[in-house]
Amino acid sequence: MSHYDVIIIGSGAGGGTLAHHLASSGKKILILERGGYLIREKANWDATEVFVNNRYVSRDTWFDSDNKPFQPGVHYFVGGATKMFGAAMFRLREHDFKAHRTADGMTPDWPISYQELEPYYTKAEILYQVHGKRGDDPTDPPASAPYPFPPVSHEPRIQEMVDGLKRAGYHPSYAPTGIMLDEAHRAHSRCIRCNTCDGFPCLVHAKADAEVIAVRPALQNPNVTLLTNAQVTKLETIASGRAISKVIVERAGSHEEHSGDIVVLSCGAANSARLLLMSGNEHHPHGLANGSDLVGRNYMFHNSLALVALSLRVNPTNFQKTMTINDFYRSGRDCHYPLGNIQMIGKSMGPMFREDAPSFAPGFTLEMMARHAVDFWLTSEDLPMPDNRVTVTSTGDIKLSYTPTNLEPLERLRAELRLMLQHMDMHHYLIPSTYYMGKHIPLAGVGHQSGTCRFGTDPHISVLDVNCKAHELDNLYVVDTSFFPSIGAVNPSLTAIANAMRVGDHLLQRLA
Repeated sequence: MSHYDVIIIGSGAGGGTLAHHLASSGKKILILERGGYLIREKANWDATEVFVNNRYVSRDTWFDSDNKPFQPGVHYFVGGATKMFGAAMFRLREHDFKAHRTADGMTPDWPISYQELEPYYTKAEILYQVHGKRGDDPTDPPASAPYPFPPVSHEPRIQEMVDGLKRAGYHPSYAPTGIMLDEAHRAHSRCIRCNTCDGFPCLVHAKADAEVIAVRPALQNPNVTLLTNAQVTKLETIASGRAISKVIVERAGSHEEHSGDIVVLSCGAANSARLLLMSGNEHHPHGLANGSDLVGRNYMFHNSLALVALSLRVNPTNFQKTMTINDFYRSGRDCHYPLGNIQMIGKSMGPMFREDAPSFAPGFTLEMMARHAVDFWLTSEDLPMPDNRVTVTSTGDIKLSYTPTNLEPLERLRAELRLMLQHMDMHHYLIPSTYYMGKHIPLAGVGHQSGTCRFGTDPHISVLDVNCKAHELDNLYVVDTSFFPSIGAVNPSLTAIANAMRVGDHLLQRLA
C-alpha cells in the first residue's frame, strides 16, 4: 500500500485546482481519476457525435425516484466536467451568500461571506484566464482587482443585439469567460473563436478547463502523481472511525489500496455522496460523515432552460457566448424575489435540432433554423430540499430523487426574454431546446449538480465544517460543489475553483 500526504479523488474544477494549488508545496500528492484523458480527435468538434451520439457521455445508469433508469449527462475524464463546460466563469453575487426570499421560500445563509471568498475569486480568475469587464454588469459584486484579460468582443450580430437592448433600457454586459484568447494578436492566440466551445471538448486545448489549466501543470512537479481509470470504490477508516485509513481503488481490473494523511473528495455532488454512503461501517452505519443524515440530501442543479430565438436576419456568429443579462437577478419587474440569469450559449447547429424544432417553427428547415438561431440559457435557483437527494441502490447505483422547486421565477424570466426579442430583431417565439442538456429527461442534465454535503458550523445541520472538512472525520475533505448550501443563479464552476484554493490554503497550513 502506497502512502501520500494528500490523496485527491477527482480531477475536475475542485480536485484539479486543489492539486495545482498544493503542487509546489513538495508534499506527496496522488490524484485518482476514474476516467482517462479525453482523446483529441476530429470528433471533438462534430455536433452529431457530441450531441446526437453522446460520444463523450458516461455509460452510467442512474435511477429516478420511480426507479426508472436514465443516462446522466456526466463526463469522466481528466479535468472532469470542465472538459465539456462552456467556460462561463461567474462569481456568485453578495446576496447569494445570505439568506434571501424566493418565490418558494427562504434560502439558507452560507457560513462564510462573499468577502471571505473574494480574494480567491480573484486568484481563480487569474489562473483560469477569465476575460471580462468589471462594472459592466450592474449586479457585479465588489472585486479587489480587474479581470486579468479584456472581455471577449461581441461579433457584429451580437453587438447589434446589445445596442438594441441598451436603447430599450436593459443592461446587457460581457459574459466572463475562461478561454485562452488573445484578440490583439490573433496569429499567436491559442483560441480561434470557433463555434465549438460550449458543450464540446476543445480540440486545440484553448478552453480553460481543469486538465489544461491545473492538472497538467501540477504534474510537472515530481511530487504529484495521477492515476487514470482509477475508480475509488470505498473509503475505510481507522479502528476509532475518526479518520480515513485506506482508499480502495479498482484500476485496470485489479484491486489497489492507498493511504493518505489527508483524503479529499471531488467526484461531483452525486458521486461524492455515493462514495460516502457506500463506505459506511460500524462507526458510521449510515455512511461516512453522515451522523446528521444529510449526506446526499439538498441536491440542487438549477432550474434551467435552453431557448432558441430566430433572428429576422441570418446570424453568422461563431463565438456567441459573449453577452449576459442580469437585470432580473435580484428581483423581477413586478415581484421582490430573484428571477435569475440570462446568458448566451454556444451557437446551435442543424443536428442539434433533430428532435426539437420542426413543430415549433413551421417553414424552417433544420439548417435554415441553425443559420437564423440565436441561443440563450436561462438559469434560476432551485432550493435545497432534504428530500431532493442522492441514495444508493442495492446494486450500488445512484438513485436521484428530485421534485422541482421555485419554478415560477424561471417562467417569469422566460417572459422577460420574450419581451426583449423585439429589441433584438427576432421573431416573437422562443423554441425550447434540449440538446444542451444532452437528454430529454431534465433530471439527466447534471452539469450544475451541487449541495449533497453542505458546509456549516453546526454538525447537526451540515456535513462539512467551514474548511470543508467532514465534521466526523479528522482527515476527510470535500471540494467539489457538494459543499454549496444554496446554488444562486449563475454557473458554479468559478465558485468551486475559488473554494478549492481557499481549502488549499487551509491544508497548506495544516501540512506545514
